[in-house]
Amino acid sequence: MTAVQLCLTMTGVLLGGLLLLGLGLQLGWRRDQARWPHHALFFAVCLGTGLSLALSLAGGLRGLALAPALVLLLTMPRTRPGGAGHWQRALLVAIAYGVGAWASW
Repeated sequence: MTAVQLCLTMTGVLLGGLLLLGLGLQLGWRRDQARWPHHALFFAVCLGTGLSLALSLAGGLRGLALAPALVLLLTMPRTRPGGAGHWQRALLVAIAYGVGAWASW
């Protein structure tokens, strides 16, 4: 497994955890306890996506497929947490990351 594939896999797992934790927050599960881990996971996913993009760009232009996911992640703070725009953007990020990771693999 190459460094790019390892980074893509680890970031994908973190993204899955972020989505599950966000769903729990949306459903009202321990909002006071789960908010900071959600933000920490968000930061880790942003960092992992950026690192995956940089590593795959170093190996060729295939990494540009991850750029939409990174742009969507970095514009996430502009949506209101808990609102429809927030979870819809999160689903778009997951789709864009999945497609980008598949293309970069």
